Amino acid sequence: MSNHISSIPRSPLIPSTNGGTSSQTSAQAKPGLVPTNNVSCTNGVTVRARIDPTLTVNDVIKQLCVNLKIQGPPSDYALRDDDDELVTNDNLRKKIKGKVNLHLVNAPGREGHDIAVKLSIRDDKTLKTALFSLRKYIRETEFAQEFIANDGVAELVNVIFSTHGNSLAYALLAMQNLMELDYGWSTLDDNFILRIVQILSDPQSPINVCRPATAVLRKLVEADPISAPGPQASSSKSSPVPPPGSVYQYGFARVFGQMRKEKSILDTVVHRLGSGDTVMVQHSMMLINTLVSHANDVRWEEFIGELERLNTRRAVVRLMSNHMMEELTSCILDFQANMLRVAYRKKSTPVESESRASHLANLNFIWTSSRLEEDVDGESKPLKWRKLGFDSEDVDHEFNDVGVLGLQCLKWFVEHNQDFSKVVLEQLSRPADRRCPIAKASNEVVELLCEQWAVFAPGYSTSTSFQPFFLDFFKVHSLATQFFLRMWSESGSASGDFARVAALVRSQVKVSLRDEEQRAWHEVEQDFLECEYRAVRDRQMKELEMEDDLLNKVPVRNLRAKIYKESYEFVRQQRVQCLMQGAWFINALSGTGPVPRDSKGLTNYMQDNGLKYLHYVDSAVKFPVRNGLEDLAERIEVAGIAEIATGTGIAPPHVLREHNDLPPTSILTPSPLSFSLMSQHGESLADQIAPDASRWADWTDGLNMLRRDGGHVASKETAGFVQALTEIGLKIKLLGKSHCFCAWLGSVSTDNVIRPIRSIW
Repeated sequence: MSNHISSIPRSPLIPSTNGGTSSQTSAQAKPGLVPTNNVSCTNGVTVRARIDPTLTVNDVIKQLCVNLKIQGPPSDYALRDDDDELVTNDNLRKKIKGKVNLHLVNAPGREGHDIAVKLSIRDDKTLKTALFSLRKYIRETEFAQEFIANDGVAELVNVIFSTHGNSLAYALLAMQNLMELDYGWSTLDDNFILRIVQILSDPQSPINVCRPATAVLRKLVEADPISAPGPQASSSKSSPVPPPGSVYQYGFARVFGQMRKEKSILDTVVHRLGSGDTVMVQHSMMLINTLVSHANDVRWEEFIGELERLNTRRAVVRLMSNHMMEELTSCILDFQANMLRVAYRKKSTPVESESRASHLANLNFIWTSSRLEEDVDGESKPLKWRKLGFDSEDVDHEFNDVGVLGLQCLKWFVEHNQDFSKVVLEQLSRPADRRCPIAKASNEVVELLCEQWAVFAPGYSTSTSFQPFFLDFFKVHSLATQFFLRMWSESGSASGDFARVAALVRSQVKVSLRDEEQRAWHEVEQDFLECEYRAVRDRQMKELEMEDDLLNKVPVRNLRAKIYKESYEFVRQQRVQCLMQGAWFINALSGTGPVPRDSKGLTNYMQDNGLKYLHYVDSAVKFPVRNGLEDLAERIEVAGIAEIATGTGIAPPHVLREHNDLPPTSILTPSPLSFSLMSQHGESLADQIAPDASRWADWTDGLNMLRRDGGHVASKETAGFVQALTEIGLKIKLLGKSHCFCAWLGSVSTDNVIRPIRSIW
């Protein structure tokens, strides 16, 4: 046979005694023939071998079997390294070059069959060993296919139902890893979902069990028929019927149906946001975000109401100041963006007191708390809601502009203001034209806060920093409404001064909520409760000198909201186009993994036209990438990217020397231009450093925008583009060119717009 695998001195492979290398062989070794790899076998024999890097893995295994006189076909065997990583044709050369220790073991398919059998054995030691191996090997295609074909999934489910402690943790980790595949786990039923819910709802469940259980439940929520790949899912607005055997048959409705059987489940998950284990906090945050973004219309109000009852927002606000790992930042911003969508949906949902019991209950609470009696006016018409400051008795119509959000804000204001009835009586004791319309003022404050936090559209959030005050929307609304009433009184306002007082409140809102990430809550309270009318008026007059008062009119604010939607959708398309054009990045060292994915230094990424896969190629140097994806042999599934973490990668030392244009950083400091593609498990799929800030913004925000829920914006640059386009479009339309902006956006190249704005920014 050809001597592609050689040892010392002449025979192809020389087995050592007692599992080691013979001293005689070592003594005979020549300096030029030092072996590159130790290869061990299951029978305890270890040999030193020089392996030809041009061989395939199958050829290497064949020669090893011959030299070591291994019984059975070579296809029954595989090579792994000390970390149990499978040796493939793609990484064989790297293993040889690195002088990695290799082990001749059972092939993945054979191992998959054996472990499926071992799971049925109720011997604790055998079971624990099998589960420990299963959690690692299940990600390998050949292993997974054989494991599934031998009823391994059913056995794994039985283990999850019957074990506890470390064995249960290993079993859940194996299930978590199995669910990265888009096949093989469609047999999981409602009893299994309930079992996972019960594990999570038990406050005594150990952390190592709760982590994978949380990830499994999140994956079940994400496996919605609407999320299934293919034209059926994308073209149907109603819930599509998954094909037989599809794993996309679960989703929010099915999971939440089981969650309702354990009343404490959400309470426990929210409580774990205060855990000292950051990974547990991250898993809990991601589960909550997934539930919010996938909640269906039938259970949406019930689920969101439960989150509000549990003060989930307050728990996240605490995380904003106490989070211990950079990875939590992305989860918190996702939650913040989800709450913006919740606010928009509430604002867009009309109040229907005759058909919605919850709406009627809130209105009745407000009226009862006022302690007023219903009367009739001089024209014998009912006089009820006008006493509280509405313009008419059609209370549903009065909430047209602010929807359910306005109703809930007014209810919260009444509920947390013990003197509400006195405030109402005080206004009614004044002449009719001197009364502050409390309810109308409340709605106006809702509009002002929505303008402050850009609650304009159901898309992504343009905030790149934490907004703890936004998460306390109701509380801020209550403070601002009290401020409105105080300004009305201190200024001696009459019925015709409503817009003037609203302008004062707008000015105060902007000042009080500035630098939201840095300011303390007591400072906001002080601003609203202690700032005097004269100081507010003087400041507002200076502001009016610098801006057109027309821009603060309600119709103009509504127009700005409409243009905002058009602008962010335009920027979204531009970002996605950048992904499809491709770009080169530097491979970074990451805190989430021991080494970069590839040692070649550079990676070119390109998004496919279907927006399902991110194709890439590793290279030591840049080269012209042809049109199409022929040059990009590897790919990452977009659906497998759970989040885009930023500021996570460290530039390798040689990169810092070679790329002088990168921002200055130490070897141990993450680059501000780095980002990581994180998997469902919180592991990094890729760690990259962008060549410049613009490319970093294009790709971090573009990848976020591909997510089903829209994600969040990571860069101030993208947020700035949206705001700049909004202001440009608003001014164009106010100049009487109402058709120009849409025609302009529709006719020009995205680069022709973004590049000039980028140069100005």
